Amino acid sequence: MEIQKKYEYWLRNVREEDLAAELAAMDDKTKEDAFYRDLAFGTAGIRGTLGAGTNRMNVYTVGRASQGMASYLADHFAEPSVAIGYDSRIKSDLFAETAAAVFAANGVAVHLYPALMPVPLVSFAVRALGTSGGVMVTASHNPSQYNGYKAYGPDGCQITSDAAVEIQANIDKTDPFRDVKSVPFEEAVKTGKVKMIDDSVLTAFIERVKRESVLFGDEVDRDVAIVYSPLNGAGRVPVTRILRETGFTNVTVVKEQEEPDGRFPTCPYPNPEIREAMELGLSYCEKTGADILIATDPDCDRCGIAVRGKNGYELISGNNVGVLLLDFICAQRAKHGKMPADPVFVKTIVTTDLGQKIAAKYGVATRNVLTGFKYIGDVIAGLEEQGRADAYIFGYEESYGYLTGPYVRDKDAVDAAFMICEMFAYYKTRGISLPDRLAAIYREYGFCLNKVTAYQFDGSAGMQKMAEIMTALRRGIPALGGQKVEQTLDYASGLDGLPPAEVLKFVTKDYSVIVRPSGTEPKIKVYITVTAPDEARAKAAEETIRAEMETRVQ
Repeated sequence: MEIQKKYEYWLRNVREEDLAAELAAMDDKTKEDAFYRDLAFGTAGIRGTLGAGTNRMNVYTVGRASQGMASYLADHFAEPSVAIGYDSRIKSDLFAETAAAVFAANGVAVHLYPALMPVPLVSFAVRALGTSGGVMVTASHNPSQYNGYKAYGPDGCQITSDAAVEIQANIDKTDPFRDVKSVPFEEAVKTGKVKMIDDSVLTAFIERVKRESVLFGDEVDRDVAIVYSPLNGAGRVPVTRILRETGFTNVTVVKEQEEPDGRFPTCPYPNPEIREAMELGLSYCEKTGADILIATDPDCDRCGIAVRGKNGYELISGNNVGVLLLDFICAQRAKHGKMPADPVFVKTIVTTDLGQKIAAKYGVATRNVLTGFKYIGDVIAGLEEQGRADAYIFGYEESYGYLTGPYVRDKDAVDAAFMICEMFAYYKTRGISLPDRLAAIYREYGFCLNKVTAYQFDGSAGMQKMAEIMTALRRGIPALGGQKVEQTLDYASGLDGLPPAEVLKFVTKDYSVIVRPSGTEPKIKVYITVTAPDEARAKAAEETIRAEMETRVQ
């Protein structure tokens, strides 16, 4: 159906006043962006900007996706059921209720969190309640104009590629105005088709995360001064609760970012990877003299930190927090004789290889997986099938996602905040700062610098441009930073036992560059890794390589 016909069809059928008004005000350019494609349902579900149209997040695209998933669950489970959660984003509660009403109408038993909850609580609920699947309404760390719909399988991991293909096929056959079954949400609750998840699930989750501690009786001073920001998201209740219940009571919450607010008025890009999102928390640290800043993104699966260093408060990258946690976990387990048999550490291919060196020192096997925490979850699921779930000791990705145990199948910022605070307190009690510990790791394993740069490409023209850039890069790059490219790895057809992915990696003697279109945003990400004798030379080489790559990806 061409764009104008799609637009007119929506104009005739949309009933919501805000969406109808938006449609009526569209010009040709806006129509094209709103209708040039349908939001595609992949292993990460769907994600897009809020608004009217097939390429937008609204009650119709959510209803259509839910119908496709409900049909899938009904085809594969005798008594299908689903756990649903949502974060603080605009219309997240409405979309969660919309999904619940569709599932209920299709005979799928619904377990719905009555208040906003982090991503890991949905993964945990799927496993704790034994549901056939799960849905989390969130756009993670994206700006306020975005929302999304993540889907989980019965193991609490994001759905498999096969499931995504089948669900998409169901969606393709579904007219958003004619074919989506639904019942009034209030009626579904009243009749028991939608049941609210009670507080016992959150309590069980908190208690399980507490068991991830690797102090094993070591004394620490828990009176460290912590500033915490949930960035107006879902983290406030579970993060402050676990810190309080484990003795970290000297916590100041950033007031302006404490309450849920999908507009994110003080952090337009609510991602703890971005310094601007951390600025208000840093100002609180300066005022209070805090020891550490912790921030979690809106759906509380990513965690960023800053600590006092020689030149004021220093942000620590996702790669380096992961390195510090892995080193700490391995050292503590080895020290106390708590290392499991044949232990496993998992990282993504775009994450620093320094972790692999640390793991090797402690006899821990490293598994490299594609970008996306679902692949780390898949490794945990495989270990669980072998009866070896406890062999998994840690997994992380450079984009600030961490998980220390097998109790969920997604990254968990509640766990990360707790483990980071314990690690920080352990070292502080012994007169060691996190920058000091990181410097010691570099002295032992070599200095390693990792930088990620994202390049934005909007609209249908942007998608075409991204494809053209990847095609051009496949013709090869002769050199990077003055060093010859010795190896080019193309993951498009699968590589090293990994499934196909739109990823290119260029390797020289001391450098590597990975280029990957984002799976959730209209961006190309460039990951640069530099090994050098010291920080100054590493930074100089990274700047040179970044400038070279910018000429190729813009």
